[in-house]
Amino acid sequence: MLRRDSLAVRILLLHVAALTITAVVLPLILFWMLGREIDRLHAETMRRQADVIAQHLTTDPDGRLTLTLPQDLRDLYSAAYGRYAYAVVDAAGRVLFSSSDATTPLLPLNDEEPAPGIHGGRDVMAGGSITRNISGHELRIQVAEDLSHRDVITDDIVADFFHTVGWITLPILLLLLAFDVVIFRRAMRPLVEASERAAAIGPARTDIRLPTSGIPSEVRPLVQAVNLAFDRLEQGFREQRRFTADAAHELRTPLAILNARIETLDPVGANQDLHRNIQTMSRIVAQLLDVAELNAMRIDPAETVDLSQIAVEIIEQMAPLALAAGKDIELRGGDRPAHIRGHAEMVRRALRNLVENAIRHTAVASTVIIDVGRDGSVSVRDYGPGIPPVDRAAIFQRFWRGDRTRSDGAGLGLSIVKTVMEEHGGSIEITDAPRTGALFTMRFRTI
Repeated sequence: MLRRDSLAVRILLLHVAALTITAVVLPLILFWMLGREIDRLHAETMRRQADVIAQHLTTDPDGRLTLTLPQDLRDLYSAAYGRYAYAVVDAAGRVLFSSSDATTPLLPLNDEEPAPGIHGGRDVMAGGSITRNISGHELRIQVAEDLSHRDVITDDIVADFFHTVGWITLPILLLLLAFDVVIFRRAMRPLVEASERAAAIGPARTDIRLPTSGIPSEVRPLVQAVNLAFDRLEQGFREQRRFTADAAHELRTPLAILNARIETLDPVGANQDLHRNIQTMSRIVAQLLDVAELNAMRIDPAETVDLSQIAVEIIEQMAPLALAAGKDIELRGGDRPAHIRGHAEMVRRALRNLVENAIRHTAVASTVIIDVGRDGSVSVRDYGPGIPPVDRAAIFQRFWRGDRTRSDGAGLGLSIVKTVMEEHGGSIEITDAPRTGALFTMRFRTI
């Protein structure tokens, strides 16, 4: 049994409504066209009859007008027949000849005046007129018909009418097609809206669910099943993030204790390697915390960030690390504000990871350069070996490392940068720096 909220019922009802409208409008249009066609044929018939009468108008030797009709025409316009009437009117409006004793024209002489018609026990008369010049006399020949006897021209109307209105078939079909398009678009709109909403679901927006209101009953079980699947996925994401954050927190404390104890030992041999390995582990744990926290952050569309201020803060944090490694760090364009829309902490962590990555890869005694642009961009340039074009698409993947022999990183820093840029609707570009090194450019949306 078809339900009211069924997609098929909706399409059926809307289609019936469209056909009902068409069924009402189409007869009205055809009736109007039929009326016009009848009037045209009637007027043309009357003018032809008036032309026949004009052919029998002559002038005698004295210059007087005479009208001599043959017997068949006299019978046609006789009072006994009572169907047709004629009148010959001169330029002054006087009736010279008439099929009756009337002294007034059958039809108005001025085309702008309404037709008075002929009353007096009969229906209104209607007809047509022509103008002829006969021997210097300007005459108007009028012929009218009793409207109660119009059925005799039905055959002519039917014969010509369908040839005249045949062209309307194609527009009607196109109109019905347009109705069908509108009908199906309205019926499918809830599904289109649901699919658009589903497109916005991702790892960063696992809270979105497909709407069930307005969804046809045939499709609603599928939508509900998809929402349940999203519930399970969101739960899995939450558990994963919680595990990552908890594991990082739990590892941070013993690593700090180990680092403190190693500081008390002589900085020689294995102690230096152990200290370096603990620092690497501490960095990985910090990045894991960044990943877990970034997944929980949400961007406020009204929040603004000053890239220049953040760049100054990052240099203050990273300068000791750079100097300890025998490298310098420099800021350009930081003397002027550079406001963008974004989450301050997320932007700060993205820039810190880029700078930290540049310090690790730039050559000793070289300089890492941070350049803040006025177009909502910030660039980090190093003097390292650069990044081959074949690896540029892969370096943003988690735990990807181009040099597997190095053990001072886990490949999380650039993936954090990419996540931040995706959340902000920005982009991250990699190009070769002049002479040597790599140039990373983050581009944000400006205010």
